[in-house]
Amino acid sequence: MSTEFQDAHLAEVKPLVEKEEAITRLLPDFDVQEQDVETVHGSVHVTMCGTPRGNRPAILTYHDIGLNHKTCFNPLFNFEDMQEITQHFAVCHVDAPGQQDGAPSFQAGYVYPSMDQLAEMLPGILKQFGLKTIIGMGTGAGAYILTRFALNHAEMVEGLVLINVNPCAEGWMDWAATKISGWTNALPDMVISHLFGKEEIHSNHDLIHTYRQHIINDMNQTNLHLFVNSYNSRRDLEIERPVPGINVVTLQCPVLLVVGDSSPAVDAVVECNSKLDPTRTTLLKMADCGGLPQVSQPAKLAEAFKYFVQGMGYIPSASMTRLMRSRTASGSSVTSLEGQRSRSHTGEGTRSRSHTGEGTRSRSHTGDGARNRSHTDTRIELTPNSASNAEQSSPKSMEVSC
Repeated sequence: MSTEFQDAHLAEVKPLVEKEEAITRLLPDFDVQEQDVETVHGSVHVTMCGTPRGNRPAILTYHDIGLNHKTCFNPLFNFEDMQEITQHFAVCHVDAPGQQDGAPSFQAGYVYPSMDQLAEMLPGILKQFGLKTIIGMGTGAGAYILTRFALNHAEMVEGLVLINVNPCAEGWMDWAATKISGWTNALPDMVISHLFGKEEIHSNHDLIHTYRQHIINDMNQTNLHLFVNSYNSRRDLEIERPVPGINVVTLQCPVLLVVGDSSPAVDAVVECNSKLDPTRTTLLKMADCGGLPQVSQPAKLAEAFKYFVQGMGYIPSASMTRLMRSRTASGSSVTSLEGQRSRSHTGEGTRSRSHTGEGTRSRSHTGDGARNRSHTDTRIELTPNSASNAEQSSPKSMEVSC
């Protein structure tokens, strides 16, 4: 079956990360609360922006190793297009224990929580702020933690945006390399190589310098070492692609997988995509993008996130005034958000132009009983398993390049 693609054009606005304060400043217009929340596995620092709304989820973020919520997500959430989206949601930023700004060193003998235990801290955070459900956004270690949380507490998670997620346990050679080299001098370099691809490290010196200085000067090195060790000791998530008639471990919510085409996590994200339900999963590969798409290309990620939440039945298109104007008014050289997809992912049939981030959804999923909400406002209509494609032997997840 031949498939035509309409281009959803975007004028990419490059963020300016020229000064260190640009990645750490807080939004001035939100009601911001910062609390240390006691949980079953210890205290965790949480920043709540905005007021939770009882009829919709909060956006909950979780950062990667070497970062905290400010350096990981402020470039995205400070971006104007993203602010138009987040005015409809409360945003809950979680800092892993000891990773927040100014964190004191843990006492001698402190045992850092495992990745599974970090995930089990989240229900206590939701209870503290009166949150019933979330849309999770995590990168790297944070993406792993949110995935584990969604597997254990599916009723609390309405959707996931997973950037650079690795569902597998660390390989033995990776673990041995970190142990043999020693962590004191190698820790910043190891974190940088985890966050950024080789091409980005060699070409984007200003960005790498900014984050290296943050890791060395702003992060508590002892605490960071404990968090890195916890991530390096993670278990395999053991997720499997659903098979009719067989009960497998998999995510039950819509998922948007995001990775830059030069990210060191490309293979891991593709592996994760192969293990998830193709009717609920979209893989978004960003061209000319490295390890932190939320920093280097916030416009594209905000656009994809907009379609993702619209596909879940939130934010009717009429309310997205500035976003839509900015897209239609641009006369700049543009990038196709759809791109040329891999031949192995074609065959979904002609789709509407605004499909980028919602995730491939079957008709049975759009009426998910977990949320009694109409999906009629969404412009995203992805039905690769509809009658027009009945000849396909198995569904395939959507892969989008932008």
